[in-house]
Amino acid sequence: MRFKDKVALITGAASGIGRATAQRLAAEGAHVALVDRNEEGLAAVATTLPATSKVWTRALDISREEDVERCVADALAVFGRIDVLCNNAGIAGGDYSAITDTDTVVWQQLLSVNVMGAVHFTKYAARPMREQRSGAIVNTASVAGVRSGAGGNAYSASKAAVINLTMTSACDLGEWNVRVNAVCPGLIETGMTAPVFARARAAQKEDRLGSRCELRRYGHPEEVAAVIAFLASDDASYVTGQALPVDGGNTASLNLPGMKV
Repeated sequence: MRFKDKVALITGAASGIGRATAQRLAAEGAHVALVDRNEEGLAAVATTLPATSKVWTRALDISREEDVERCVADALAVFGRIDVLCNNAGIAGGDYSAITDTDTVVWQQLLSVNVMGAVHFTKYAARPMREQRSGAIVNTASVAGVRSGAGGNAYSASKAAVINLTMTSACDLGEWNVRVNAVCPGLIETGMTAPVFARARAAQKEDRLGSRCELRRYGHPEEVAAVIAFLASDDASYVTGQALPVDGGNTASLNLPGMKV
């Protein structure tokens, strides 16, 4: 019950890692504000949470700053405080073209959601955290932001930006006892990665998914949620500004050209 009576705001909460994080934090006592574009998905997640957790949902586009500002204000009106912010929402884009061929629109879409969405929520949720002189922010980055070969150009650059945002905002907020960290998931089976898994299964190559990781398997959303819960809890009270890979050891090995898929 590390989060008993604490309030967690989680973006991208309708599926995948966000859903698993909502379930994990609520199971440990948190009240949760769940945000996603998928309103039906949010309602479905809410039904899976314990009755002891107060649940509030909001469907919105996180790239729109005015909507984010209103969302945070409304969450504060409902709960009175925000103790944990999980900036988990993001899009993959699905564009693996070379830098010479990637459409500018793809760059703009990925940066507006993956980077500016986290910027907006950090901007407005960190203000009440600063006033209460406590809080934890956990951003969902990716191994693609650490090394090449795990995503397209625009997606990888957006996740590298999230890692750097984690470090700079940790420096800004540390004196108010607000910690900022990130997780960098490897290959995790979620809605975002569903096309990768579908192609592998159609080609009868499911056994190769995650085979280049040192643990020789792909990961599950619950495994990432467990690390998010650690970073958001007082167990990580002296950890800030860090980007922690949750990747089965993927980033521990040498990424040779053509090896990673």
